[in-house]
Amino acid sequence: MEASEILLRRGLIDQSQLDECRETSRLSGKNGAGVVEAIVDLGFLPEEDVLRALGEELGVDFIDLADAELDLSLLKSFPHKLIHRETLFPIALEHGQLVVATGNPFNLYPLDEVSAHTGLSVVPVLASRDEIAKLIKKHFGVGSETVEGLMASQEDDVELLEELDIDGSELSEMAQEASVVKLVNEILLEAIESRASDVHIEAQNEGVTIRYRIDGMLHPQPVPPSINRFHPAIISRLKIMARLNIAEKRLPQDGRIKLKVRGREVDVRVSIIPMIHGEGIVMRILDKGSMVFELGSLGMEPDVYKKFQKLIALPHGIVLVTGPTGSGKTTSLYSALQEIKNDSNKIITTEDPVEYQLAGINQIQVHTKIGLTFGAALRSILRHDPDIVLVGEIRDLETAENAAQASLTGHMVFSTLHTNDAAGAFTRMVDMGVEPFLVASTVEAVMAQRLVRKLCPDCKEEYTPDLCDLPDDFPFAQLAAQGNRLFRPKGCRKCRQVGYSGRLGLYELLVTSNRIRDLAHHRASTWEVKKAAVEEGMSTLRDDGWIKALAGKTSVEEVLRVTKGDQVLTRNQETTDQHNGTDEPNPSRSLEKESTDNG
Repeated sequence: MEASEILLRRGLIDQSQLDECRETSRLSGKNGAGVVEAIVDLGFLPEEDVLRALGEELGVDFIDLADAELDLSLLKSFPHKLIHRETLFPIALEHGQLVVATGNPFNLYPLDEVSAHTGLSVVPVLASRDEIAKLIKKHFGVGSETVEGLMASQEDDVELLEELDIDGSELSEMAQEASVVKLVNEILLEAIESRASDVHIEAQNEGVTIRYRIDGMLHPQPVPPSINRFHPAIISRLKIMARLNIAEKRLPQDGRIKLKVRGREVDVRVSIIPMIHGEGIVMRILDKGSMVFELGSLGMEPDVYKKFQKLIALPHGIVLVTGPTGSGKTTSLYSALQEIKNDSNKIITTEDPVEYQLAGINQIQVHTKIGLTFGAALRSILRHDPDIVLVGEIRDLETAENAAQASLTGHMVFSTLHTNDAAGAFTRMVDMGVEPFLVASTVEAVMAQRLVRKLCPDCKEEYTPDLCDLPDDFPFAQLAAQGNRLFRPKGCRKCRQVGYSGRLGLYELLVTSNRIRDLAHHRASTWEVKKAAVEEGMSTLRDDGWIKALAGKTSVEEVLRVTKGDQVLTRNQETTDQHNGTDEPNPSRSLEKESTDNG
């Protein structure tokens, strides 16, 4: 009896669902073997329910591999080709019998091969194919089946959207071998499925290492030792895909790959730099299908969100977003543009590079080598009658002055700066050479931001912290008001045992009041501007981090990782000083004290 008929007889699916699954399987070319896969893929049943039902019918146990105790010594004698080709994994040796996990209870031939190879009686148990695949990657490394040349023939999930230029050289031919193509595709596919923003392929003295940056943190990936001999071929393959010179190994090169991965368009920015042990590659993955630019979903607190909405709707002026590379500045600005765009306004952007293409917005790619800089592009943009302009980054005096002039002539200008906090934007522009009165009169607001990892909602655990372990500027009064309760990461299957899943922003929104304008006009220092902004009600990055930690959205450790203590008397400090048993502010955090010491 077929698996689908067992599920139908047990009432887990109905006839119309079975017919739909059979048609899907027929169109995919898998026929009967793909019906059960279709049942899971179409969402009619979870794979675990399918396997449990089939196991009960066939008398085979189902196990959860996440909780199973594995005897890894069995891998030494187990035929590796069957692990990769048939998705099997040895679990334990019980009473002289080898327990083997499989995702297909009807395919008995591989189990017979295992028995013949090991000389042991084999007892199958059912487990999710995804969980078995995770075990294989964990213990054999990414691309291990390709390296061994044992990957079963199947359709590639990665499709190139541009034709490749093949020059017929030996390097080019080596890079086109099927095993190399599959290996590179698997590295990219695994990165995209892991939600990685960057892939680092590095040549070290001990061999090749692969690391994925997920939610801002680098995670080493297990790779088989034999991948080292494929390193030149991997480099060449990626160079061909990015339309780079495969013969040039002495100079850095930058390129771009356009892919379609399981129906989603993905852009990959490739940077290659020669290093002492070979060329190193970093690939920035821009997954267009997974990006949603919604201002309300970025993590702003309600009061900050309302203020920012009003600011971006102003008829003219400059709104700056500051922070280090990778802090989400572009995402915030794209989300702001999506919020305010309509048929009655014209929006033009100049970017380096254009990371995501936005419908209804005119985007310009900067080309510095031919003279199309941010400043030059901005001069030309103003002749195209825009209402709103986005300048990717203010890097120099020309761009800063053009942005200021654009705002004075009735345009709304958005841009980014690299400063540590919001107050630093004013002194940064003055340092570039912009007249202080221009900065004071045109900058309407500056928003500094950072990204922190969100606690996994499925496994975060509540705990009572030791107050001595918390930093001095923590809002102890608010902590006491909610019963001294915080949350920390634990780790589960859904978050890959990390304890975090996704990221959200910390925001410091400085609205330019008359007092701030006066300070900027008189070339006031960053700490003076920040002190005035805090006294007027601005929440600092650290303040916003504590709010999110108290709400259970992130952990105290994450806030400490991306922010530093505010050297300014904030609202939190008053509660901190009460916690410390003093009535006076802590002088180590007072800007007046700091300026006196530095003077």
